Amino acid sequence: MTTHHLPKVAGINPPLSPPDETVRPHGDPARGGRGQGPGDDRADGEDGDGTGRDGGGAGRGRRRGDGSAGGPWGPVDRLAAVQDHLAGWIHELTALHDLTERLARTRTLDDALHETLRGGASLVGAQRGLIVLEPADGLGPEQTVGLGLGRSEIGQIETVTDGSAFYGRLLDSRLLDGLPTTADGRHEAHPAPDARSDAPAAPAAPEAHDRAHAPAAHDSTTAEATTADPATDPAALADEITHPDIAGEDDLDPLHREVAARLGYAASYAVPLVATSPAPEPEPESDAGARQQGQPDDGADRPEAGGATARRRAAGIRLGAAVWLYDEPAEPSARRRHLLGLYLRCAAEHLARRLTLARAERANAAVHEELLPSRLPRVPGLTLAVRHRTGPRGGGDWYDVLPLPDAAVGLSVGGVTGSGPSAVAAMGRLRASLRAYAVMEGEDPVAVLSDLELLMRLTEPARSATALFGYAEPAARRIVVAGAGHCPPLVVGPRRCEFAETTLSAPLGMLACWEAPSVELMLDAGETLLLYTDGVLHRSVDAGPGEAMTDQAMARLHAVVRAAAPEVRAEPEALVDHVLAELLGPRQWADDEEDVVLLAARF
Repeated sequence: MTTHHLPKVAGINPPLSPPDETVRPHGDPARGGRGQGPGDDRADGEDGDGTGRDGGGAGRGRRRGDGSAGGPWGPVDRLAAVQDHLAGWIHELTALHDLTERLARTRTLDDALHETLRGGASLVGAQRGLIVLEPADGLGPEQTVGLGLGRSEIGQIETVTDGSAFYGRLLDSRLLDGLPTTADGRHEAHPAPDARSDAPAAPAAPEAHDRAHAPAAHDSTTAEATTADPATDPAALADEITHPDIAGEDDLDPLHREVAARLGYAASYAVPLVATSPAPEPEPESDAGARQQGQPDDGADRPEAGGATARRRAAGIRLGAAVWLYDEPAEPSARRRHLLGLYLRCAAEHLARRLTLARAERANAAVHEELLPSRLPRVPGLTLAVRHRTGPRGGGDWYDVLPLPDAAVGLSVGGVTGSGPSAVAAMGRLRASLRAYAVMEGEDPVAVLSDLELLMRLTEPARSATALFGYAEPAARRIVVAGAGHCPPLVVGPRRCEFAETTLSAPLGMLACWEAPSVELMLDAGETLLLYTDGVLHRSVDAGPGEAMTDQAMARLHAVVRAAAPEVRAEPEALVDHVLAELLGPRQWADDEEDVVLLAARF
């Protein structure tokens, strides 16, 4: 006799519940391990529609084999149920695996935030949402990204984040410190005088619909805060806040209901983003001093011993909060919450790594900017404009404008090989040396680059660099240029747009004896000399490396400048902005790896 199997339907909700060991240990194993989770407050033997049918249409109270009521399932029925149960759970784990793989492929913090938001929305069945990145250590960066929400809509939602409403409580670091909260969700400044760390915690003040709880220990009829083990439950590190029916919650903040009605969402579900790998915290100075003096440290006099610091280290690092919005009254089931908890555990660790990289890139870019001129000098007879952006890895491109004796000025751009802090440091050393050589012998650009090449060969033998240096006399509209493996400058004027005929030469540090002749350029009144680094060329085309890429990129740069309007070509600020907008397009700087330098000097 064959048994009718339940159909396999693709989706996030298979017919039977997952095993008891993967969800809350509630329910009767004899009924297939079904637990009483959120939204499952129904009589035994009933499914969601109250008809007593399970996902395959057979009554739980009847024996499938003989049709008698009240008896247990037969062996064949149990086997079929287990097979369907496992198939559904495998399908869910496969979907979860696909989501985590997509998340792992993200390369930037912004992409990781958007992918986390999209993946979480698919797991909880939400249509819209937002993630608020607000690291608890206060080091930033802080940002908010949305799914299906514009900037104005996100701004309206952010007006209702105070107190216990919406997700404001999830961003309060004092929740991790164990400070007491009042009935409206606000924190008391200090614990009660008679409060003891070993005293049992008082139950949280009940709320009508804001449910502050650990997801794996949620009771659908109460709003008490329960405690879960952070080591085993990734979502138990802070509260979650559920609003299953915003319009029907009479005690909700009126502003919250107003914003929800205006934006068209009826329910929300908010959870924290917590990385479970705690960062080391600096120890108090008194403890360090005691150890240096050889005194024992038993921790008895420390006010936070076994308290807030221990809880924070056990809980992990709070990164922010995620909120998903529903168009109709709803809340995620226990199964969906469990899957979301698994997903967010991986997502939070990935976000923490991307956050660390973003901070390092930001610090590297800040150092890079400090090594370059903070502002351009004012030179009579010369109008200057510059645009510089550091790539995410921190490259070694530089620019410089140096006033010289006899009303002359030195113009230079260049870049060292490599990326990261070492390349930035090498760039700083070369630029400082070039300035010194320019002051001593700037009227001879070849001598300046020859001395720089010798210094680099002696002090930076593992690196090479490209450089372009020009000695300009604004009053005579004359400039003498020498280059070392660098891109030729572009002369832009009302009647011409052409590359300067600079002599080809090797980069600095490539040959045992570097030399190259200089080129003298005479510019007409109103003409501009455009200097740039190779990052402009590399970002402007998608071709592979090599001579073909360089020729294609230079041709495109020439076409972009030539197509500029006369008023744009006559103004250095407008010219550099036009070149960047046309060459990079909507990508701007987010997805590019190399530095970009554009220096325009109008005579």
